[in-house]
Order: sequence, then C-alpha cells, then structure tokens
Amino acid sequence: MSLIVHKYGGTSMGSIERIRNVARRVAKWHAAGHQVVVVPSAMSGETNRLLGLAREIAADPDGRELDMLAATGEQASSALLAMALQAEGVKARSYTGWQVPVRTDSSYTKARISSIDDARIRGDLDAGRVVVVTGFQGIDEEGHITTLGRGGSDTSAVAVAAALKADECLIYTDVDGVYTTDPRVVPEARRLSVISFEEMLEMASLGSKVLQIRSVEFAGKYRVPVRVLSSLTDPLMSLDEEMRSGTLITFEEDEKMEAAVVSGIAFSRDEAKITLLGVPDKPGIAFSILGPIAERNIDVDMIVQNQSVAGTTDFSFTVNRNEFSRAVDVLQNVVAPAVGAGEIAKDDKVAKVSIVGIGMRSHVGVASLMFRTLSEEGINIRMISTSEIKTSVLIDDKYMELAVRALHKAFGLDQAPGAAA
Repeated sequence: MSLIVHKYGGTSMGSIERIRNVARRVAKWHAAGHQVVVVPSAMSGETNRLLGLAREIAADPDGRELDMLAATGEQASSALLAMALQAEGVKARSYTGWQVPVRTDSSYTKARISSIDDARIRGDLDAGRVVVVTGFQGIDEEGHITTLGRGGSDTSAVAVAAALKADECLIYTDVDGVYTTDPRVVPEARRLSVISFEEMLEMASLGSKVLQIRSVEFAGKYRVPVRVLSSLTDPLMSLDEEMRSGTLITFEEDEKMEAAVVSGIAFSRDEAKITLLGVPDKPGIAFSILGPIAERNIDVDMIVQNQSVAGTTDFSFTVNRNEFSRAVDVLQNVVAPAVGAGEIAKDDKVAKVSIVGIGMRSHVGVASLMFRTLSEEGINIRMISTSEIKTSVLIDDKYMELAVRALHKAFGLDQAPGAAA
C-alpha cells in the first residue's frame, strides 16, 4: 500500500461532470489499495469571479477580507468532490486548510506555509477514508484565514505530501506533462518524460505555468517525488498506463538527461524594467534601492548596475508587471529622494526568454548560440542573467514568440532526444 497525494487544478474541477471524473479516478486508486489524499483547486473561473466581486466593492480591498472570500472557492470544490466520492461508494471526508490545520505566516494573498499537522488526516486514512483537503489556503498564528497566491494549490499538495511522507505527489492538470516550451507558441514542442528537479525549478521560476515555483521548492527541500499528469484522460485507465504518462520530476541525473544540452525554453510576458538614473556610486547603494522595494513585498528578478561615470551609475532591475506601479511609486517617493538619484526610466513592454538545461554545466558555447540566434533574428537584448543551468535575456515583448520559436529550433528541441544542436 502506498500513500499518494493527488492535486487537481481548476480546469479539472471545472464542471460537475469533471468533478465526477476526478472522483472516478481517485476511487480507482483507492480500490487498488492505496491511501489517497486529494487537494483540489476551486472550480475554473471561480476565484476570478470572487475577486471581481471584491473589486466592485473596493478598488483596493483589504488583504485579510480578500483571503476570507477567495478561500471559499476551494471549500466548495472540496465538499463537492467528497460528495462525488461518496456517490462512488468511497468513504470520504473534506477539510479546509484551517481545519487540518495548515499553518502559515500572515502575508495575506501570498502567505507561506510553516507547518502542517497531519494527525487528523492520518486518522481518516487509517479508517479507510479518502481525505480531501482544500488547496491554496491555511491559517496564521492569530487564527486568520490566509491564501498562498496564484497556483497555491500546487504548493499545498506538495506540502501535504511532504508532511505525510507520501510515496508520490501526482499533479493533475489540463496538460499531459512538462513540454520543451509552450506548445501554443511552438507547435513542435515535445513532452518530456523526465525532467530534473533543478531544471523544473528554473522553468517554474522563469515563467513556465505548469507548476508554481514554491511547490517545486517544497518538493526539492523535502525530496517529494512529483509527477505531472493530465486529468483529461480516461479516469479508468490502468494504473500502470497512468503512471507511464506525464512527466516525472526526478532528483537523479541519468545519462539520457545529460545528453540534452538544453531541455526547455521558458518565457514570461509579465515583466517590467525600471532604471534609476544618476545614482551615486558608493557602498550600500544597492541595498538603499532594493531594501525599500523588498519591504513592500515586491519581488525583484534581473538586476544590472552600469559602470560608474563621474561618480554616478544607472541601476536597472525587473519586477512582475502587476507590481510595476507599486515599485515605481516606492522609487519616486522613498528611494530617489533618499539616495539623491536622478530621473526614473520605465518600460513595461518587455519579456523574458530563458534556456534551461543541466547539460549546460558541461558544454561551452551554449550562451553564444543563444545570442547569435537572437542576433540573426534582429532581436536586441536589453538585460542578461545567468546561472549554472540557465541563461535569461530581457527583450521587447513584441519579439518574444519569435525568440522562443527560433531558440527552440536552434537547440534542436523539436527533434528526438539526443539530437539537439
């Protein structure tokens, strides 16, 4: 008997018939003798509907009340799934995050999980029940409901799997695995049967929407085996066939994986670049600029500081486009007056494109091929960021899809494994 955690996204829970299909799939695993915990998202579109109602009431709603509201979407889908399982003849019980409880900090709308009490879940599993736990939410030290931010159900599922020491966490979504890039941009994109944890972490951080980055971080920290599967397949397909489908995120690097120099192309349209001009070039200036940004809970990505000229420099960084206005406001009203900077240059029409692969560690010339490919397409690079297994560039967003297609072809990702350029 294995302990398996299933996670189902909003599309998978998008209608009563799809909820029944989820129940049939879960019942199949339960009938095979496995203990199963299910973490569902809200029904597709429900969270957006709730947040839309909140913004009809107030342009900038209170974070605590937003979380109180948004958490109800998962509560509804969890109860419906438990009912569907019971209709399949399976003993099931649903819980909210605060009933388990899933403990978090108090960062409303993007809280972080600190611990999970697994006693209640284990009691039900030992009694032969399937346990359904709401994703996306928890409770802080003062007893307030919190949510984990967009895609937080992935994080909830992996965290529950870690707390229970589950044998595997299966993430069911509307795609059948992790691809070399988004097939909607590059139709020739291939599904990867295996991807390393390190590569998946980079892909998630760089814009791949298959998994939320915090869920991958959790998986890495607690070494939770994760598999990405499609919930749109036949729910009664054999377990062996189901386990061979999708993409396994592994912690082992085998020879086959090492053969691919680049495993995937990630991209993000949601980028904005800000440059603070005429900054005094002195020790501590980076902290003076980015410290106030961090205090507002704004995440910074790429950073470039130009060479000093006549004692001043230009300092550029990127943020998510959703936080662009807030970041500019902090710079104008807090940072620039404090450091004696000049004007602020703003650009929210940029995109980030990245190549990712563990094979980059042992191959030279990978970045140069990327730069040459973009140059041949007439695409100017605005910023560059690198790590051991990825290279990211910031470009004008109108060239993003062209860049992704060109790089996908240049690195042979449209070909069979091992045939990369």
